[in-house]
Amino acid sequence: MPQKSLTAHTPWGKVADSIEFIPVAYSSKDQPEVVAQEMLRCAAADIDRLIEAGLPFEDRSGVRHFDVNDLYNLGMYSNATNTQPELAFRMLFRFAGRPVDDLLREKSWDFRVRLDCVECDEVAPWRFEAPDVVRFGGRVVGGAAPEAGQGSAEYAATITTTGVRTPLVSAELRRLTREYLDAGYRWQMIPVAMQADYELVHALGATSCIAASLLLAERFRAAGYRAEAQRGWFCGVLGGALDLPHACVEVEDEDGAFKTVDIAKAQLAARLSPDTGDFQELCIGSIYNKVIPSTAAGNAPFGHHECGSPLPVQVRADIRAAR
Repeated sequence: MPQKSLTAHTPWGKVADSIEFIPVAYSSKDQPEVVAQEMLRCAAADIDRLIEAGLPFEDRSGVRHFDVNDLYNLGMYSNATNTQPELAFRMLFRFAGRPVDDLLREKSWDFRVRLDCVECDEVAPWRFEAPDVVRFGGRVVGGAAPEAGQGSAEYAATITTTGVRTPLVSAELRRLTREYLDAGYRWQMIPVAMQADYELVHALGATSCIAASLLLAERFRAAGYRAEAQRGWFCGVLGGALDLPHACVEVEDEDGAFKTVDIAKAQLAARLSPDTGDFQELCIGSIYNKVIPSTAAGNAPFGHHECGSPLPVQVRADIRAAR
């Protein structure tokens, strides 16, 4: 069936008006138009309409290129039902409407990370913010720290996670969490560097895992609680084929225990379906087995190479359910 027929009723101009495009300072327009059409299941005429409505692009030798985050957000909020982002989102959150007991049992993951240092020209030590699951009742088998080297390094381990119900006790922490969820911020796919600029993200009316966690942690601290945003990995995403940046808030509750608030996953589950209430509640203080926390702070990178390259280390995780 031609792409035009699939998207004949998608009002792409209105869709473009409904999202915030990535600002120039954080944008990387490296996806050619053919990829845009595939992601959005649309025709060239639809891309023309999107550009007329403000979709940023760069022309390279006659081929229009776009930021993948802009394309993802357009697809996710298109209501076309058939775009790649919509299909991925439904697959990603298909578990959220099921009984949460399965999220509380032990689960093992084959965890592989590759670190690449661009423009690296010397052997130097690596620093990798490794999985931090032991203090949450999990286990790590393997996981030797990367040795000094040049260009690239790898980390491999079998990670066992588990879930524990530890709902927030503090009425004030719950109020602040609910206040954030009710504020109307729209979740969008946003580059990690921009997510760290959480004031800008929220000023645009948008939100994301890292930006949301940084802001909520700040509000918890302002209310007198010890709280920090921490980065980690969300497991089992499309069989390990998609690495999504993730962050939660760790806060000391009134009972003296540190609780985890996965604010963005609660927000996304609520958008998916009203039948995800049990999972949303699990996100407000408890831990579950699809998240691997790390030792990285919410706005810090996972990896660093001490070679002196001015470019950040690229970190690619592949996380698959262990058999």
